[in-house]
Amino acid sequence: MKIDFVWTDGADNAFAEFYKVTENYYSRLVGGIQNRKEFVPYNNLSEIRDVLIAYQAGAPVACGSYKEYDKETIEIKRVWVNEDCRGKHIAKSIMERLEERAISRGYKRAVLQTREQMTDAIGLYTKLGYRRIANYPPYDCLNGAVCLAKEL
Repeated sequence: MKIDFVWTDGADNAFAEFYKVTENYYSRLVGGIQNRKEFVPYNNLSEIRDVLIAYQAGAPVACGSYKEYDKETIEIKRVWVNEDCRGKHIAKSIMERLEERAISRGYKRAVLQTREQMTDAIGLYTKLGYRRIANYPPYDCLNGAVCLAKEL
């Protein structure tokens, strides 16, 4: 299975489609959009300039992105792998590439927010050196948020 990785931005059509898929998935995960409505305003695609999309045989199968959190920190956003492509280390490759790009641009730290129910994601992030931290703004006031960080 050959995977091609392509850098783009938050305006990319494939990324917009992944956004819809992830929104639906996260809503199902927590029992409906009403249980995550406080999180939705913090997932604005227009703020994301660095997006990596993984393609297999020309079709988008995974994505990941980051946005600047502060001058030294990126926030990882929307890491997703289609269910039929999981278990092939694509998410790990995406995370490594996101981190490499951030380091090349002078960032020193990465943060991310997920949910307790995302056990596979938390396992991956932990294996990659991320550690749980106190929830950072804006997630510090949102029930159910789990925040992690890593020094790059």
